[in-house]
This record gives sequence, C-alpha cells and structure tokens, in this order.
Amino acid sequence: MGLAQPKKRFTPQEYYELERFAEYKSDFYAGEIFAMAGGTIRHSRICTNLIRETGNRLKGTPCEAFESNLRLKIKLTGLRNYPDMSVYCGPFEYDEEDPSRETVTNPTVLFEVLSPSTEAYDRGFKSENYRRIPSLKAYLLISQNKAHVEIYQRQTDGSWSLREEDRMNAALAIPPLGIELPLAEIYAGVDFTAEESIATVPR
Repeated sequence: MGLAQPKKRFTPQEYYELERFAEYKSDFYAGEIFAMAGGTIRHSRICTNLIRETGNRLKGTPCEAFESNLRLKIKLTGLRNYPDMSVYCGPFEYDEEDPSRETVTNPTVLFEVLSPSTEAYDRGFKSENYRRIPSLKAYLLISQNKAHVEIYQRQTDGSWSLREEDRMNAALAIPPLGIELPLAEIYAGVDFTAEESIATVPR
C-alpha cells in the first residue's frame, strides 16, 4: 500500500489569489482551504432580513452592517472566513497579508445563521475563534429551523454571557449596537414547515 500523499498547504497570499477568481467562497486555516456549502432559501431569507433590519436601525450611527461577502481574519489564530453578517463601528483595520485590502479584522458584532451542515463548526471552532477577536463585543447564532436566537456578549471582565430568545413576539436587545431586533422581523417570510435542500459547491 502506498503512502498517503500530504495535503497541499497554501500561504495566505496564495489563498487570497485563489479567492479573487473563485466561483464560490472558501475559509482558510493553517494552510488549508475549506470550500463552504451553499445555503437554503430559508437561510438566505433570514440573512436578507438581518441585513435590512439591522442596517435600517444603524442609520445615523458610526456602525454599518455588511453581508457575507466581507471577509474576516482573526489575527490571533489566522482563520479567514465569511460571517453571514458583520457590523463594524469605526474605520476598518485590514489584514496586512491581503494585498487587495479586502479582508478586515476588527468587527464589533458578528451574526451566523445556523445550518445543519455547519452548526457544529459555527458553535465550536468558529465561536472559539470569534471570542479571540479583541474588538468583538457580541456575536449572535440564529436558528433557521425554529424561532431561536442566542447572543453571546463580552463582559467587562472579558468573560462571555449568553442570552436566548425564542418568542416570536419578543425583541432581542443588542446593547453594543444600542438596538433591538424583533424576532418577527428576523424571521419574516420564513416557513419552518417547508422541506429545503442544501445547495453544494464543487470541492
């Protein structure tokens, strides 16, 4: 039996060059590139609701909401990924290894809409990385299978607290942004009874 071939390792610069021309987005960690699966209509609708409702509430503030095409680098770990939505308050700080200056490092709040194929990644490795971002004040995990939102918020001592909301008639406060998001608006138009398949991307 032949020896297993070692995985190809990429530099950050090689990753960025590949991403410039890729037909789909990929995460990058420790020299490896991981293609991200596509989402469902339900996932897309929740993301659209989030960007619209959050963006409207941030008008006139120093903060701005961005959808999933804005790439993030976690400086302390080297993970590069594309959060479903991110909010930045103040000027961007860029990844010095990205010559195109399309990768930023200083989000204030991050949002992830959970999918069956990525929930373990979002709750585990990705969340661990997010908690190591010095600028991050909160991140939210939003279920796409039922009305349920979790917000993890950094405390003054550096620890993280958890609040959850699952009442469709309730609003979730996001203190770092000074706004509230009603669950009815997050889930507007979402049919929890519909069967949906997950689009995939070539590997």
